[in-house]
Amino acid sequence: MKGRKICGISLSIILINMAAVMERADENLLPSVYKEVSQAFNVGPADLGYLTFVRNFVQGLASPLAGILVLHYDRPAVLAMGTLLWALSTAAVGASQEFMQVAFWRAINGFGLAIVIPALQSFIADSYQEGVRGTGFGMLGLIGSLGGVGGGVVATVMAGHEYWGVPGWRVAFVMMASFSSLIGLLVFLFVEDPRTLASPKASDRNALIGKGSGSSTSIWRESWTAMKAVTKVQTFQVIVLQGLVGSLPWTAMVFFTMWFELIGFDHNASAALLSVFAFGSSSGSLLGGMIADRVTHLYPYSGRIMCAQFSAFMGIPFSWFLLTVIPQSVTSWLTYAITLVFMGLIVSWNGAAANAPMFAEVVPAKHRTMIYAFDRAFEVSFSSFAAPLVGILSEKIYGYDPKSVNPNSGSAQEAYALSRGLFAMMAVPFGLCCLFYTPLYFTFKRDRENARLASARDSEVALPLMYDKE
Repeated sequence: MKGRKICGISLSIILINMAAVMERADENLLPSVYKEVSQAFNVGPADLGYLTFVRNFVQGLASPLAGILVLHYDRPAVLAMGTLLWALSTAAVGASQEFMQVAFWRAINGFGLAIVIPALQSFIADSYQEGVRGTGFGMLGLIGSLGGVGGGVVATVMAGHEYWGVPGWRVAFVMMASFSSLIGLLVFLFVEDPRTLASPKASDRNALIGKGSGSSTSIWRESWTAMKAVTKVQTFQVIVLQGLVGSLPWTAMVFFTMWFELIGFDHNASAALLSVFAFGSSSGSLLGGMIADRVTHLYPYSGRIMCAQFSAFMGIPFSWFLLTVIPQSVTSWLTYAITLVFMGLIVSWNGAAANAPMFAEVVPAKHRTMIYAFDRAFEVSFSSFAAPLVGILSEKIYGYDPKSVNPNSGSAQEAYALSRGLFAMMAVPFGLCCLFYTPLYFTFKRDRENARLASARDSEVALPLMYDKE
């Protein structure tokens, strides 16, 4: 990429990764203080799962909006708008006095994330060449996960204290919102869109992002054409299908902090376990992306698929060992930590190794944000049911009773009930995810060739237009 650089690294890439850091920190904020929120509003796991459901469901429904906005506006402006929106809602959650207020602001939070995440992904896809996109997305996952660790650890540790008479979890929300607002402002001021850098003339930049395209009718017609083009790609359909079930375990994992505290771990020990898993997952994202890039050189059309299937399959034995084999006692901290590190390293490959790089290859560059947006729309909407289902299974099937929980020492029976609900929503979806990748062996090669032909045709059309303008 061209543009400003710091120590040889593009300033735009640095700020985009900082936005990813704050996005992941924001995602981990509420799950890290589920126990305190449960006590503050007198609700159980099912209601807490409802908060995750509301945010994810709205995020899924609103994700296509990112694809439409990016067709007609610079991505830095779109990213800044979404970041400021989620920052506002995060601060409002910290100030909420009623449970329904929290639910409302979580929905607004989902709307902001819906705008940001697809734009981030397409920005990275445009910033790296085809042979190293897995590493690029893995690096984004690694750095973003640092934010997840920071958000989770800070919130979990602060939740055990009061600051100026205010519960620590509320202060954590306001503090995170302030940092997010700052990053959003910096993105707007200093990030340069790689597609506009590739075409320095103002007239050409406008053509690339759809400005000056005419009436609002033409804008919506262009957006509708892009939507239809994306949803007809069979590779997109298959990856979305696996994502519908593959995202369920990761959504269910929002209960990990609560589960550890029910076992009897204090805030610091729970935060440490969460950090260990986040470190493993973030490193695994980069590891998976790098391995897939290497394997793809040997098997161009199947290497990424094989890596993704291996990662998804390994989620089954890891979930079984973590949730049913390890004794649920504070004396098992080291065993939990080691298991979580290796689990994170192995089960986190799919996005960076396969999904994100393959999406970038099966549509023309101008439709990349749209394909990421629709992927989020389908996956996040469906996975939003996982968190409430964990709560319902734990309460209705395994007998979880929020009234039996000791605020200081937790509850062995409730920890057992929650772990069984988690296992049901992790092991089976991991297996189905592995199976659903199989059709890609037959669709990916054809779709990639079609996308290359479409890009070549677009280039042939664009060149005469550029000469005419000169």
